[in-house]
Amino acid sequence: MQRSRSAGFTLMEVLVALAVVVLGMMAVVKALNEYTDRTDRVRQKTLASWIATNKLTEMAIAPVWPELGDSDEDVEFAHQQWRCEIKVTETEVESLRRVDVSVRLLSDPEREIHKVSALIEPPAPPGFLPPQWSAPPRGNDRGRGERG
Repeated sequence: MQRSRSAGFTLMEVLVALAVVVLGMMAVVKALNEYTDRTDRVRQKTLASWIATNKLTEMAIAPVWPELGDSDEDVEFAHQQWRCEIKVTETEVESLRRVDVSVRLLSDPEREIHKVSALIEPPAPPGFLPPQWSAPPRGNDRGRGERG
C-alpha cells in the first residue's frame, strides 16, 4: 500500500512563515517608534522656538534696555515647564546689544532644544512717535500731477 501525501504545509514551513511575519512586524513597530520620537522632537523644537522668539520680542519692545549679563527664567508653556537662559552682551556697535536665548525643558536641563540670537537697540525716547505708515491725507493736492 502506498500512502498518499495530503496537500498542505508542514509544521516547519508554517514556523518559517511565522518567523518571517514576526520579523516584518518588528520592523514596522521599530519604524513607528522612531516616527513618534521624531514627531515629539519636532514638537519640542517648535515650542522652544516660540518661547525664545517671544522672549526676544518682549526684550525688544521693553521700555528699558536689557542689562548686560546672564539670567534664567522659568516659563510654563503648552502644559510644560521650560527654562530660558538669557545672555546679553555688548557689541562693537554702541547702540546694539546681542541677546542669546536658549531654551531647555526643566525635566531635561542638560539638553538645549533651541537657541535664538538677536540684536536689540535701545528703546525709543519718551514721546517718540513712530512714522505714519498710512497714505497721506487726500485733499487739495496741487502740484502732485493729479488731473482736476
